[in-house]
Amino acid sequence: MQYFVIGEREIVLAFALVGVEGAVAVNRAEALEAFSRATGKNFLDKNVSAPANAERPKVLILTEEISMLLEEEVMEWQRGAAYPLIVEIPGIGGHLAGRKTLTQSIREAVGIHI
Repeated sequence: MQYFVIGEREIVLAFALVGVEGAVAVNRAEALEAFSRATGKNFLDKNVSAPANAERPKVLILTEEISMLLEEEVMEWQRGAAYPLIVEIPGIGGHLAGRKTLTQSIREAVGIHI
């Protein structure tokens, strides 16, 4: 399975150590450009769609900070139910306050506490 990560420099370097490609983004413009390349869709101009790329990743890993910068684009992509699947992880500073953890989301979906 192909993975791609977008986040802070340290996160991208850590994933690179295990063979996962990525892009460093520190602002919305960089994050949007990397997200557009990874998804194959041009979010910079809503009327123009980039050609589908057979080498697109199957899983796109975003830090919570990047996900917040691209909230509208991420939601639009997820509604389309297309690859790559998007997974959020905490950034280098840890879990952001006010965001649900994966465990909390699973508990909410399943409705039981283990």
